[in-house]
Amino acid sequence: MKVTLFDYGAGNLHSLAKALALGGAQVRIEPDPSKCTDADALVLPGVGAFGPAAERLSPAREALRGALIGGMPCLGICLGMQLLFDASEEGPGQGLGLIQGNVTRLESRRIPQIGWNALERAKDPLFERAPLQHAYYANSFVCRPAHPEAVIAWSHHEGDEFPAAVRAGRTVGFQFHPEKSSTAGLSLLHAFLEEAKR
Repeated sequence: MKVTLFDYGAGNLHSLAKALALGGAQVRIEPDPSKCTDADALVLPGVGAFGPAAERLSPAREALRGALIGGMPCLGICLGMQLLFDASEEGPGQGLGLIQGNVTRLESRRIPQIGWNALERAKDPLFERAPLQHAYYANSFVCRPAHPEAVIAWSHHEGDEFPAAVRAGRTVGFQFHPEKSSTAGLSLLHAFLEEAKR
């Protein structure tokens, strides 16, 4: 299947592209958001800051939002998950607004959260196919959905409970990095590709 990996213009996408390719995907890294709807699935990576990424998305925001509402499979990772929401304290600009809510700073003494953390109450077909108990995080901001039923897994960091994963139809968001979460994380990434094929 053909997967478009959107390039916000920051960071190295090599490890994520390689992980997707290991799952059998043909990966195209695309810096133009207007060309991101002509693939079998879209991946919004966890690279960069909200403001610049939202600015890069803005010319095609409505087209991308329409494609995702229409059923195009999408995976948002870390920052990519945050872009599925309305807005962020991290910077200006609009997210895709696919999930109602905002992104706020972690309410904890140690920021950023870097390292392994447990997933709790992970209930979704993806986690049934690829059980993931611990995942690798690198984040200072987390999503605060208006409707908690969008959350399919939770985590804690110093007492702050936050969504580890969300779902809206065929769009899934992971606050953690599956491509850095060992074999179980790769299995979860590949489970998303299998679901997208269907």
